[in-house]
Amino acid sequence: MPSDGGAQQRVGEHFREVLPKRGLLFAEAQPQTVLCKPKLLPLKSVTLQKLEDMQSEAKEKAKEQMREKVEEEAREEARARDPNNVVSESVSFE
Repeated sequence: MPSDGGAQQRVGEHFREVLPKRGLLFAEAQPQTVLCKPKLLPLKSVTLQKLEDMQSEAKEKAKEQMREKVEEEAREEARARDPNNVVSESVSFE
């Protein structure tokens, strides 16, 4: 009974490697996974952050303007109620 080593030699005898003397030799390339460093992505984009900042600034400005308006109205009411504050207008027609 032949051993496994003999069977491998017989298979090798039937097929022999042939390299061309002329022409091109082609080999299939097996794609391999290329690992690179992981990239950390921000939770918010720069544009989104800028928009949020602009919105918060606009809200603060609107609150400030409303506060100023309320204060001005309060001052005008106080002037209207004050009896010592008499505003007289005179118009002359010549």
